[in-house]
Amino acid sequence: MAKSAKSASGGGGSTIALNKKARHEYFIEDRYEAGISLEGWEVKSLRAGKINLTEAYVTLRAGESFLFGATISPLPTASTHVHPDPTRTRKLLLHREELSKLIGLVERKGYTLVPLAMYWKRGRAKVEIGLAKGKKLHDKRADEKERDWQREKQRNFKTA
Repeated sequence: MAKSAKSASGGGGSTIALNKKARHEYFIEDRYEAGISLEGWEVKSLRAGKINLTEAYVTLRAGESFLFGATISPLPTASTHVHPDPTRTRKLLLHREELSKLIGLVERKGYTLVPLAMYWKRGRAKVEIGLAKGKKLHDKRADEKERDWQREKQRNFKTA
């Protein structure tokens, strides 16, 4: 089999899904890589690219992290004896030190954990988690204004 292109998120493998909405809604302060506990039909669906991360978020409960709201659509060729649940809660695999640091930041300082991307790394599905603070409306407007200015500047350079 041929190797796939490298991830744009710096994950080291091919990208399965990106959460562009998260970068618009939050200031991303730090990033973490987590493994994800999946069932067989979910892996097959990921290989087909049938995942949506836009409404997903990460919660910390009882010293463990879980991915909520990620929709993995089952393939129609899935086994007949398996009853797939597309929005089931999936456990994220992080080191104990990372978990304790994240628990402290989320509970005491009001940060949010959002999935930014999902990609393959050495044949395993990984999730990039962002430690984020929510943006206010004026911050979103400023980002949009800056993006428009950069686009206009590039146009001006091309015509000159």
